[in-house]
Amino acid sequence: MKAPRTARRPGPLTRVTRDARPFLRARTGTVLRLAGWSLLEFVQTFLGGYGVARALDHGFLAGRPLTGLLWLAVAAVSVLPAQLATRGVFGRLADLVEPLRDGLVRRAVSRALVGALAHPTGTTARSLSQVTHQSEIARDGWAGLVLTLRSFVFTVAGAVAGLLALEPRLLLFVLPPLVLGAALFLATLVPMAARQRDYLTADEAYAAHAGRTAADLRDIAAAGAADRTVTESRELADAQVRAARSLARWSGVRVVALAVCGRFPPLLLLLGAPWLLRNGLTPGALVGALTYLTQALAPAVQALMTMLSTVGGRLLVVLDRFTDAPPPPAEDGDGGHGQIQGHDGHDRGAPPRRNAPVAELDAVTFAYGPAAHPVLDRLSLTVAPGEHLAVVGPSGSGKSTLAAVLAGVEVPDAGSVRWLGRPVRAADATSVRVLLPQHAYVFTGSLRDNLRYLRPGAGDRELAASVDALGLEPLLTRLGSLDALVEPDRLSQGERQLVALGRAHLAAPPLIVLDEATSRLDPAAETRAELAFAALPSALVVVAHRLSSARRADRILVMDGPRTRCGTSAELLRTSALYRDLAGLWEPDESLRENGRLPDGRSKAPSNGSSNGVVHGGGVKSTPPPSPV
Repeated sequence: MKAPRTARRPGPLTRVTRDARPFLRARTGTVLRLAGWSLLEFVQTFLGGYGVARALDHGFLAGRPLTGLLWLAVAAVSVLPAQLATRGVFGRLADLVEPLRDGLVRRAVSRALVGALAHPTGTTARSLSQVTHQSEIARDGWAGLVLTLRSFVFTVAGAVAGLLALEPRLLLFVLPPLVLGAALFLATLVPMAARQRDYLTADEAYAAHAGRTAADLRDIAAAGAADRTVTESRELADAQVRAARSLARWSGVRVVALAVCGRFPPLLLLLGAPWLLRNGLTPGALVGALTYLTQALAPAVQALMTMLSTVGGRLLVVLDRFTDAPPPPAEDGDGGHGQIQGHDGHDRGAPPRRNAPVAELDAVTFAYGPAAHPVLDRLSLTVAPGEHLAVVGPSGSGKSTLAAVLAGVEVPDAGSVRWLGRPVRAADATSVRVLLPQHAYVFTGSLRDNLRYLRPGAGDRELAASVDALGLEPLLTRLGSLDALVEPDRLSQGERQLVALGRAHLAAPPLIVLDEATSRLDPAAETRAELAFAALPSALVVVAHRLSSARRADRILVMDGPRTRCGTSAELLRTSALYRDLAGLWEPDESLRENGRLPDGRSKAPSNGSSNGVVHGGGVKSTPPPSPV
């Protein structure tokens, strides 16, 4: 039985050409304008040799020096349009070069971000080398190749046209060495590309080692690993030297090809000159042909081969490295626990569906243990983009469990969870959702760093907008500035929640889940925070602990263990006895916001962002009953 054939990966030239075609097709106008300017070089080359031939045959050798001088003047004047062409070519070159570099940098950065999300512990300095060193190699190499190849094509075309106009038999002495040298040169392309790739691989490996060493100098010194580090550095440097030497040997073969192309045609023409002159070739035509070979063809061939030998192979290898497929996403995992983690699913390659719900639960069942009663039992739920959903229910009804499953922190026992139309993936967690629990995470550091924890690149204007939207000005004033040190132990519980809320507001992912994340705020601060989140385009899911919070939502999900009911507040007051009971327990808290007094007549103390011992969870309790939330 024959073994199944494995798909063979195309070669570097094929891969690069496949990506180059759409790039060049989109810039057809620029290429045509470059060709138009280059026609002036064709004219210069043609008139250079043809004018010398006519100056001799019809001028000086024919006894007409004035005619000879005029033809030489024509050959000389043809240089002026060529200089104008050079200026026009350089003016259009940026339209081909800069978009290439920009596209390569975008590709490298995108691949680095995807790779970091898929393999958080496997990041390397490869992308840094691509964004800096390799993208500049590609930019400079592409610019040089465009200039040289364009000049070669139109110079050779002008010289061949001139030789045909002077004497077609001249091509018998010119073309064979050109073809032979070109064939020898082309034979070196594949091995030279392989040597270039080896050299760049060694360069990347050394760059990665140098980056790790620079970051771990203190640990290396403390562990006494300096000798080992030096040995590794020497081995990597030696590998780079070996790759460079191999590259140099193949460059020697190219020197031979260059000699065959550039030096042999004039030599063969001189050897065949007696035979050509005996068979009708004029002296002027012979001198014109030598002019073409020495002043046009030889310099053009040398420039092209030198460019291809020094830059072309490196350019091919660099561009091929940018065409490599991005690393696959990480394997399935539980995703851990925390505010910015999730779990992986299947169908890793499927892109998000357009206009898909932000989050979907499809017949989800979840229980804490094989023998435990399910907290969620075949629950199906859809959260649309921009929707505000409140989740209410008695303590232990599964509200926090639902928030964890919806955020991808807990994996359901049955059913499926989807974000943006595809299964939950760990790689998507930080870009799709933020989960804020009741106990806010604040670390020792500046207020700026705490707020930018989920979005490190946020600017001052965006920070100011989040501070203003959530009412963080009093805390900012007390600390003094965004760069002031935040010590978590010196913040109240309410202030910690405000910092965490500011962090989520600044990140503004498609899905924001607040699991009693405003429980330590007074009603006014909670209202301001929820209105700020509702103004974002994100979908907002709030585990509510006040009736006002639920009433602000577009929909309310009432949970009582596996039994659920969803609707607006008015609908649920008519159809859900549990919601009516919860609303009744919440009403005292609502009256407090209206008159600012407690049931025994005492004035309500102003909130400092933490619980005051009287207002707690669902409402006011003179003799605290079981919490309804």
